[in-house]
Amino acid sequence: MNPNISPTPGSSPLLAIVGPTAVGKSALAIALAKAFHGEIVNADSRQVYRLMDIGTAKPTAEERAQALHHLLDLVNPNQGYSLALFLEHATQAIEAIHQRGHLPILAGGTGQYVWALLEGWQAPEAPPDLELRRGLEAQAQREGAAALYARLQALDPEAAAIIHPHNLRRIIRALEVYDATGVPFSQQRRRVAPAYRSLVMGLLLPREALYRRIDQRVERAVGQGWVGEVQNLLQMGYSPDLPALSSLGYRELGRHLRGEVSLDEAVDHIKKATHRYARHQGAWFRRSDPRIHWLEAGPTLYDEAHTLVAAFLAEGASPYGTIDPAQGAPASRERS
Repeated sequence: MNPNISPTPGSSPLLAIVGPTAVGKSALAIALAKAFHGEIVNADSRQVYRLMDIGTAKPTAEERAQALHHLLDLVNPNQGYSLALFLEHATQAIEAIHQRGHLPILAGGTGQYVWALLEGWQAPEAPPDLELRRGLEAQAQREGAAALYARLQALDPEAAAIIHPHNLRRIIRALEVYDATGVPFSQQRRRVAPAYRSLVMGLLLPREALYRRIDQRVERAVGQGWVGEVQNLLQMGYSPDLPALSSLGYRELGRHLRGEVSLDEAVDHIKKATHRYARHQGAWFRRSDPRIHWLEAGPTLYDEAHTLVAAFLAEGASPYGTIDPAQGAPASRERS
């Protein structure tokens, strides 16, 4: 067992690497895993889907050979995946990593997943109701998302206060939980004391530099066969209306394959949508958040991160980013 890692219950270490898409979280996670006997736990809500490798920037076979990864390729694109499932799977993976004497490294840009795990959220255990979802989606198409949001405000004003009025997926999920359990979604989001002591590192890039990385990633993905990946999913019978295929880029490339837009137009739309998504991730990962130790994603990133992690493990308590459950999730409305 690594002598720097304490097996004491409630004080076992967990490293989290957060930040916007394309900032370099995966590369840093792999480098630190190699340096500190680490294993990586995915916190990206789209990389859980099988057959969606290129467009979700899933770690390659070469990258997976460098460090053990968990929570990838868990479900098919037509299967649901929820916060409750993520918490169950992530907790199991982290416990097994600790039992092996290794360091769990949570890496990903899905803010809800990250903070739910670090803050000890207890997610509602209501399985997806696909029939209800389709009915609510049809209602939203007829009447607009505002109609569903108004219904949520009437049933569960506390949940409505933290869900963005345009985030149809989260609105539908809150209504789904209420329909299945009869208990407001907000009342089921209990918290318990976090099981880990955590070092949370956030990666930063100037906006224009981040946008260039995003654009390069999109172009690289198209060059690697992203269009073919989407075509294969559609040919296998997966509906373009599935939540999984609403992931960034998949819907736009589906429109291209149906002849509605050119490839250049689709790529341009994907880049702009990904820029917006990166901005929205800031609602979960704020520069002013004292729980996050921010590092510039530049040439000194690895050395600075290595120093922080070494100190974190050696001291037995993190001077940076330890989660206080009383602080709660980001105060702004949910956007991602």
